[in-house]
Formats: sequence, structure tokens, C-alpha cells
Amino acid sequence: MKNMAFKVKAVAANIRNKREELNYTQEYLAAKLSISQNAYSKIELGYTKITVERLFQIAEILETDLMELINTDKAEAA
Repeated sequence: MKNMAFKVKAVAANIRNKREELNYTQEYLAAKLSISQNAYSKIELGYTKITVERLFQIAEILETDLMELINTDKAEAA
């Protein structure tokens, strides 16, 4: 189970890293997802379980492939 927690944090870190690479704010992504900035922050921190649908939405906003976001081999989990 500990390995699963690492993977969740790694995906969250991938999302954050891609967002920062594009110079997007948490507020911008939250608005695009129709959620609060606080709710979006919890996604990046790995506190909120996200659906596959939400992952696809995030990948689309970040203009990246879903596989890049879920690749935990290269992730730097916080």
C-alpha cells in the first residue's frame, strides 16, 4: 500500500511540474476545471482522489499526453 501512496504523490508531482513548466497558475487550472483553487491544490498535493475523467481533463488543459502525467518512473514525488 505504501507503494500506491508513492504513485499517487508521483502523479500529483507530474501534474504540478507540467503546470509550472507551462507557467500556469493553480487558479487558472482550477477555473478551467470549474473547481476552487483550494480543491485544485489538494489534487497537486495528492490529498484528493481524482477520476480518470479528471485526469483526461487535466492532461488536455496541460496540452500533454495522459501517459506523461501517470508515468511514475520519472516522477519526483514530494
